[in-house]
Amino acid sequence: MRFIHKLGLALGLGAAIASSAGLAQQAQFVNVLTGGQSGVYYPLGVALSQIFVKAIPNVRSTAQVTKASAENLNLLQAGRGELALSLGDSVSDAWQGKEEAGFKTKLDKLRGLSATYNNYIQIIASADSGIKTLADLKGKRVSVGAAKSGTELNARAVLKAAGLSYSDLSKVEYLPFGESVELMKNRQLDATLQSAGLGVASIRDLATSIKIVVVSVPADVVAKVGDPAYQSVMIPANTYTGQTTDVPTAAIPNFLVTHSGVSDELAYQMTKALYENLDTLYAAHNAAKSIKRENAIKGMSIPLHPGATRYYKEVGLIK
Repeated sequence: MRFIHKLGLALGLGAAIASSAGLAQQAQFVNVLTGGQSGVYYPLGVALSQIFVKAIPNVRSTAQVTKASAENLNLLQAGRGELALSLGDSVSDAWQGKEEAGFKTKLDKLRGLSATYNNYIQIIASADSGIKTLADLKGKRVSVGAAKSGTELNARAVLKAAGLSYSDLSKVEYLPFGESVELMKNRQLDATLQSAGLGVASIRDLATSIKIVVVSVPADVVAKVGDPAYQSVMIPANTYTGQTTDVPTAAIPNFLVTHSGVSDELAYQMTKALYENLDTLYAAHNAAKSIKRENAIKGMSIPLHPGATRYYKEVGLIK
């Protein structure tokens, strides 16, 4: 009897271990690659990770601070993240393997999940600098975003279209949004170019600290960029303290991107959770309010992940 009792205990223990191992195997990790903490990607990434934990069974999720677009795409290709935010032109450059944009080879594992909101190229100068137009940037100290980031690639494109290059500036700083703002407050920089959603925290902070000028990017300059991802738009008046008129600039769409190693089921669940919890994203940042399901596959320059395709077919977006 004692032997049978021990055998029963052993079998029971073995079953418990096997069961817990099975549960562990079912657990999935979703690392959301974002950007700097003072941008829009980070609060949206945090909100997405919270949505996934609540909506998808057996998922653990975190939001990782990164240098944004280009770094995010390279990390996805290397399997070091499951989902990332990235600018549309960076996604296209990554798929083509443009080395000058930070991609040594074609990132062939990238798969699209959804379009999100537009980034606005926001060139902010201190009123004291005397900068009012793009031409006035010549000989000035300017931060163009982290090196090889989506913002920095946008800076190169816009300056080139305006007939300028980095060599025309007296000083070029490759800094995240928050650090750029601190230098401007301390009068160590004249202007910062930030590619982000409207109402980005870094510029709001700057506008309440010093008098700013929002420098226009005219429609003819946007056209000269020669990339269909760049659209001519307006930064509405009063987006920032002291900005009393509409200001023309360029906008570029942002995308949520995953990779081919993510299972179809997980990609489906992430897409479904995203669109069933838009209120949480809207609460995370004002820029997210332009995320609409009907725009989800517009402008996608890479193949959709099969899991995302399944969701869009379910809701009638794809026939």
